[in-house]
Amino acid sequence: MNHFPEGWGRPRDDVYGAYDGSHLKTVQPGAGFNQHTQSPIVTGTSVIAVKYKDGVVIAADTLASYGSLARFRDVERLKVVGEKTVVGAGGDMSDMQYIFDDVLERLMIKESYSPESHSPLLAPHVYTYLSRLLYARRSRLNPLWNALLVAGHDEHDKPFLASVDLLGTTFDGPALATGFGAHLALPLLRKLVPNEEASQNVTKEQATEAVKAAMKVLFYRDARSIDEYSIAWVTPQGVEQSREKLENQSWKFAERIRGYGTQTN
Repeated sequence: MNHFPEGWGRPRDDVYGAYDGSHLKTVQPGAGFNQHTQSPIVTGTSVIAVKYKDGVVIAADTLASYGSLARFRDVERLKVVGEKTVVGAGGDMSDMQYIFDDVLERLMIKESYSPESHSPLLAPHVYTYLSRLLYARRSRLNPLWNALLVAGHDEHDKPFLASVDLLGTTFDGPALATGFGAHLALPLLRKLVPNEEASQNVTKEQATEAVKAAMKVLFYRDARSIDEYSIAWVTPQGVEQSREKLENQSWKFAERIRGYGTQTN
């Protein structure tokens, strides 16, 4: 027997000839086959969200990067689903378009015209559906390369905020962020809402200011971000949306950073 690790269990080549594995090939050379991408090309960065007393505020910038190139500068990464739900997506933009324009659109159409549907499509329903979808795709080794935040209200009109990633990992909290925002923005948001009880004492204005401050920090620190972003407020009355631009930008603080420009000491 051949005792080299790469050939364990195979007969000796010098006695029986080289091993012929052609019968294991299911696709003939040149026949072509479908291959799903496992390496995102055009990507979006952070999505951040925080609960407040009556709802949830969620924001994401409008940049889609082609590698390190700021290629597409007007990409909407927030999707309104139903009447009281917003889904924000980071990661691969083609997978995001599939989720937004195919999966969620079909879900809304089905819920709107299904005779068995007696309740409106709420954030927990959308979140459960997406979590099952992403876990199923991950189990087939063909994941949707996204991190999603689902913001809205539950059946008791309480604010709802939860996250699911490409592995199907799910969790909720009073403040959540994806991408680089999980490292930089989330600690800032947790100062405002360290737990669920604290979010009940936060006003819409306070939550909005915290999100805008976090978006400014991300623009300064994240090379894949841009100074224009979409922001949405999910209230008991519905969803309010706006397109914002960072205000009062200043890079003066960079002069004190070691290694910035010609400063080395």
